[in-house]
Amino acid sequence: MTTTASAAPTIDVHAHLLLPEIEEAVTGHPGLAEARDFDARRNGPAAIAVNGPMVGARVPKLTDAATRLAAMDATGVDIQLVSPSPGHYHYWADPQLAERICQLANDGTAAHCAKAPDRLHGLGMVPLQHPDLAVSLLDHALEQGLKGVEISSHAPEPGGAREVELSDPRLAPFWARAEATGALVFLHPFGCTLDERLDQWYLSNTVGQPTENAVALSHLIFSGVLDRHPGLKLIAAHGGGYLPTHIGRSDHAWRVRPDARGCSREPSSYLKQFYFDSLVHDPCVLRELLRAAGPERVLLGSDFPFDMGTDDPLGALRAADLPDHDFHSVRGGNAAALLNLF
Repeated sequence: MTTTASAAPTIDVHAHLLLPEIEEAVTGHPGLAEARDFDARRNGPAAIAVNGPMVGARVPKLTDAATRLAAMDATGVDIQLVSPSPGHYHYWADPQLAERICQLANDGTAAHCAKAPDRLHGLGMVPLQHPDLAVSLLDHALEQGLKGVEISSHAPEPGGAREVELSDPRLAPFWARAEATGALVFLHPFGCTLDERLDQWYLSNTVGQPTENAVALSHLIFSGVLDRHPGLKLIAAHGGGYLPTHIGRSDHAWRVRPDARGCSREPSSYLKQFYFDSLVHDPCVLRELLRAAGPERVLLGSDFPFDMGTDDPLGALRAADLPDHDFHSVRGGNAAALLNLF
C-alpha cells in the first residue's frame, strides 16, 4: 500500500469551473434579482466590492482548460476533480429552470474535462430545492461521464415553505441512488443561514463556510442517513468545517441526551465514513483532521483558483509534517483509489 500511495499522481479534489451558459440561462428570470440582493446583504458591501474584481481576474483559470492545466503544472498538480462554481447552484429556481441549470452544469463540466481527460475529472449538479429531480439529474451527470455531483449544505425551498436539509426524508432516493451507483457527492456550502450577522470582515465565508459544513454533516450523522447508506462516497470541502475538531461535544450529547440518539453509535465514529479535503489553512488542524477521520479519509484540496483557497496545496500539506505514508495518501493515493485510477 505504501508503494501504491507514493506512486500515485497528485490529485486536487477541490477545483472550480465557471460556466457562462448557466448565467445566460437564468438572466431575466423572476427570483434572480431577489437572490442577488439577498446574497449582497448577507455578504456585505465590502465583500461584494472585493469579490467582483477577484473573480474577474481568475476567469481564464476558471474557463479555459489550457490555462487551468498550466496552473496545475506550476503547482505540481497532476489531476483535478473539477466542480462548478457554487454560485451556479441557483437554488431559487423553479423545477423547469432548475433542471435546465443542472443539465447545463453537467454538460459544460463534461465538455471542459474532455479537453484533457487524463488530467481532468468532473462533478455535476443536482437541485437540492427540488428533491424529486435529484435522482434523474444525478443519472444525467453520470451519463456524461462525470464522477458524481456537487451540492450545498442546504437549500431554501422555493416559496419559503421550509429549508431542505440533507437529512430531509425527500432526499432518501437520492442518497440511495448515489450509494448504488458509487457516485461521489461533494458537499460544498454556498451561503450561511446566519446571514446578515456575518456581513462584515468576510465572516460570511471565514465563519459561514465551516459553520455550514458542520451543520450539514451533523444532519447526515444524527438523522441516520449514514446508517442507512453506509456506502455513500461523500467528500466534505474545507476539511468538514468545525465538526471534526469539535466532535467530542456531539459524542457527549449522543451519550446523555435521548433526543440526540437519531444515529446508532457515537457521532465521531461516522467521520470515517466521510472524505474530507485538506483545505483548513492550519497544519495543526490538518493533523487533527487526520487523527479524527483517519489518514485514508483526507484528500488534497485547493479551492482552485479562488482567493480563499491555496496557491500551493502541496506546500500546505508539507507544512503539516505528516509521516511519509500519510503525506502520499493525502497527496494523491486516497483520491486515486476513490476515483478508481489504480
